Amino acid sequence: MAVCYLLNELQVDQILASPVRVGYGHVKCAHGILPVPAPATAYLMKEIPMYAGDLEGEFCTPTGAALLKHFVKKYEQMPVLQMEEIGYGFGKREYERLNCVRAILGETQDKVEEEILELCCNLDDMTSEEIGYATELLIKEGALDVYTSSIQMKKNRPGGILLTCMCRAEQKEYFLQLIFKHTSTLGVREYFCRRYGLKRKIDEVQTEYGTVHVKRASGYGVVKEKLEYDDVSKIAEEHSWSVAEARNRIYGKL
Repeated sequence: MAVCYLLNELQVDQILASPVRVGYGHVKCAHGILPVPAPATAYLMKEIPMYAGDLEGEFCTPTGAALLKHFVKKYEQMPVLQMEEIGYGFGKREYERLNCVRAILGETQDKVEEEILELCCNLDDMTSEEIGYATELLIKEGALDVYTSSIQMKKNRPGGILLTCMCRAEQKEYFLQLIFKHTSTLGVREYFCRRYGLKRKIDEVQTEYGTVHVKRASGYGVVKEKLEYDDVSKIAEEHSWSVAEARNRIYGKL
C-alpha cells in the first residue's frame, strides 16, 4: 500500500526495471516448504524476464511480483538517464552481497520510442451507433488511439468499416476481448509497429481568466506547446469570445 501511495505522489511518466532476480532453492512458508520462485510468484512473473542468480534464497516475493506486474512498463538495462534522486530499501536477510533494492528517479533522453500493436478488423454489419460506442469504450479503457476508416469489402460492397485499435503489447489480450465482445467481427489482425514521439508533460498555469493547462512536448530538436482546448473553450464561453480570441488573450498573459 505504501508503494502505491508513493508512486501516486511521484506522478512519473513511466517505470522501468531490470530483469528480476528471483533466486533458487526452497522457502518455508505457511503452506509448507515450496520451491523458489514460490507458485504465486511464478504465476505473477509470467511474461516478465527473470533469472535465478548465483545466490540461494527467495529474492522476489508475491507482493513484489504483483507490484512489478502492475507498474513496470518495460524491462531493460538502465537507459540514458539524468539522475535526480536515489533510494534504497534493505532486506533483513544477510547474503554474501548487499541485500537491497535501489530505485532511481530521473529524466530519460527526450526521444520517446516504443513498440505498439495495431489490432484491426473489418466491419460491415454494425450500425454507426454501435461502432461509435465500441470506439468510445476502447478509448475509455486505455487504448493509445482508436479510429475507423471507410473500406470496400468483398463482392465490391461499399460502406465497410476498418476499425483500428492501437495498444501496448501487454494490453493485447484485454483489448482483443473487448473488440470481440463489442463488435460483430469474427477475426482480428495484429500488426507490430515502432512508434516515435516527443516527450510530453502538462503544466498547470494560473491566469486572470482561470486555470489553464498547457501541453508541452520536446525532442528531436523540436519544442511545442498547446493550450488545453477544454480550458480555452470554457473561458471563451464565459467571456463571449471566439475560441481563437480566447487563445490569443491567454497567450498574452502567459
